[in-house]
Amino acid sequence: MKIKQVIVSIALLIPVIIGAGLPRISATSDLPEMISYIVDPKTQVVELFWKNDKGEILGNIQQLKDHLNRDHKRLLFAMNGGMYKEDQSPLGLFIQKQQTITPLDTGSGNGNFYLKPNGIFYIMTDNSTGVCKTEDFDKLKKVKFATQSGPMLLINGQVNTAFRNGSTNVNIRNGVGILPGNKLLFAMSKEPVNFYDFTMYFKNNGCLNALYLDGFVSRTYLPEKKWEQTDGSLGVLIGSWVQEK
Repeated sequence: MKIKQVIVSIALLIPVIIGAGLPRISATSDLPEMISYIVDPKTQVVELFWKNDKGEILGNIQQLKDHLNRDHKRLLFAMNGGMYKEDQSPLGLFIQKQQTITPLDTGSGNGNFYLKPNGIFYIMTDNSTGVCKTEDFDKLKKVKFATQSGPMLLINGQVNTAFRNGSTNVNIRNGVGILPGNKLLFAMSKEPVNFYDFTMYFKNNGCLNALYLDGFVSRTYLPEKKWEQTDGSLGVLIGSWVQEK
């Protein structure tokens, strides 16, 4: 009997030991289910896209896949990367390969983009990453990629005070948060969710800063989890890829 108890105890410990070094992705019964992906920019490629080499707007994830395939690059993950105007041009700041394509928008207006504070998701030339309030972005130098959106979800670990627990303002939502160790947590709700609950997903998983990217138009491509949304009419796209031989 004692031998059997020891064997059972060891079996129960094995998954704990194996998972000890992995990033924690939590989901509770109180929060809607998410499709999520973690990127480590130190070891993985993550880039922002808008147009192809001919100057044509990619517009959706299928076009991004095709664009990368021509250079023997296989798309691992993709998601829409911020809000856009009717002509699919970026709303607010967009930096691609250190070139400012559209300028910072510090104005006021209607819609989620202007719900303060709004913010910037950025990747530096050394592949360090961050999410900051729009007003703090000018302090940064050597930015390789950046996209502006709003509102901020988490600011230094605090939930945006504009959000209300129990709000009936629900929608499909996607966003990005910064995990410890410079890792990126991308997430999209599989069902409509309010801002507060969506933000708590990032907070519960250890993010201190997180940014909302968009709502019902959101699309995510993650074949490893059998989730492939390649349609839509989008603006900036975020993608992680590997070079094929």
